Amino acid sequence: MFAVIKAQGKQYKVAKGDTLTIDRMVGEAGSKIALGEVLMIVDGASTTVGKPLVKGAKVEAEIVEHGRDDKIIIFKKRRRQNYQRTRGHRQHQTTVKITAISAS
Repeated sequence: MFAVIKAQGKQYKVAKGDTLTIDRMVGEAGSKIALGEVLMIVDGASTTVGKPLVKGAKVEAEIVEHGRDDKIIIFKKRRRQNYQRTRGHRQHQTTVKITAISAS
């Protein structure tokens, strides 16, 4: 059984026991959260597709940790203009573990 969910504006395919890294979510490490925007559920041969969401379906997860992604470097340069700018960015992330998928 797996589900396609929408979290923080992005779509993820998840199954029970999966560990997933998503954009920062509110909550302490070890707390339970519910991801309610379920777009599709596949259980064996039966597939339920939402219009746009599956009614009554939810995915439960546990927050494992909060962290930050690797640094990316943004370098801008315009040749012969004596112009160059360097910026860095590290995205805040949350690691969650999927504990249950319910399709009622």
